[in-house]
Amino acid sequence: MATSQPLRGIAYKVTSVCVFVAMASLIKASSGHVPPGEAVFFRCFFAIPVIIVWLMWRGELRDGLKTQNPMAHLWRGLIGTMGMGLGFAGLGLLPLPEVTAIGYASPLLVVVFAAMFLNERVRLVRLSAVALGLIGVMIVLSPRLSIGAEIDTSETLGAVVVLGSAFFAALAQVFIRKLVQTETTASIVFWFFVTASLLSLITIYWGWVWPNLSELIMLVMAGILGGIGQILVTSSYRYADASLIAPFDYTSMLLAIAVGFFVFGEVPTLTMITGAAIIIAAGVLIILREAQLGMERNRQRRATSPGGN
Repeated sequence: MATSQPLRGIAYKVTSVCVFVAMASLIKASSGHVPPGEAVFFRCFFAIPVIIVWLMWRGELRDGLKTQNPMAHLWRGLIGTMGMGLGFAGLGLLPLPEVTAIGYASPLLVVVFAAMFLNERVRLVRLSAVALGLIGVMIVLSPRLSIGAEIDTSETLGAVVVLGSAFFAALAQVFIRKLVQTETTASIVFWFFVTASLLSLITIYWGWVWPNLSELIMLVMAGILGGIGQILVTSSYRYADASLIAPFDYTSMLLAIAVGFFVFGEVPTLTMITGAAIIIAAGVLIILREAQLGMERNRQRRATSPGGN
C-alpha cells in the first residue's frame, strides 16, 4: 500500500488534468470530420495497450482480467460510452471552456443520484451546494437555451448533448460505486475500455470516415493520452486523500481557456466564466463537506472501538 505523499499525489492529479485537456483538444481538432462514435473507439481502443502495460508492470494484470460481475461491467460500459460519445459530440459544437464548465455538473449530479439509487444520506449543506452548482450550470447554458434562442442551432444542440454527457457520466459513477464492492480497480478500468471499444463499433452503421494522416495521429494520440491520464489519476489517489487532490480537477478550466484561446481562437464570455466560478465553488464546497464527514466518521469509529476512550 502506498504511503501518504501529498505533493506527489497533487503532481499526479494536475498532470492527469493536463493530459485529459490535451486529449479533449485532439478530439475537438478532429471533430469536424470524424464522427463522435468513431472518436470514442480510437480513444478507448488505443488506451487498452497502455492499461495492459501498466497492469503488467504493477503485477495486477490477472486482477484486471478477472471479474465477478460481467453484466455490471457491461451496463457501466454502456452508460459510460454514451456519456463519452455525447461529450465528444459537444466538443465539435461548443468552445472547449464551455464544454469543460458544463461537464462540472457531473459531480453535482453524482450527489443526487447517490441519494436516489444508493440510498446515501444527503444533508442540507450538500443539497445547498448542489443547488448552487446547478444555478451555475444554468448560467453557463443560458445564452444557448434562453428564450429566443434557435433550438436547431449547433450551439444549442451542443449545450444539450454536453449536459446529457454530464448526466450519463454521473450515472456511470453510481455504477462504479456499486462495482467497487465486488470488483478491483484494475478490472473496472480494463473492462470499461474493452466494453466501450466494442460498443462504439455499433456507430459504424451511422457512418464512419477514413481519417487522413493528421487526424489518425490525433485520434491514436488521444487514445494513448486517455490511457496515461487514467493511470495518473488512479495513482494520484494512492498517494493523497481525495479531499486534498479532488479540487485540482478544476484547474482544467484554466487550461481549457488557454487552449481554447490560443489553439482554437475561442474567447470565453463573462457569462460562461461567472457560471463556471459558481459551479467550481459548489464543487469545492461538496468536497470540503465530504472531508468533514469523513473525519467525523473516523472519530466515531475510534470512540466506539475497543481501545477508544
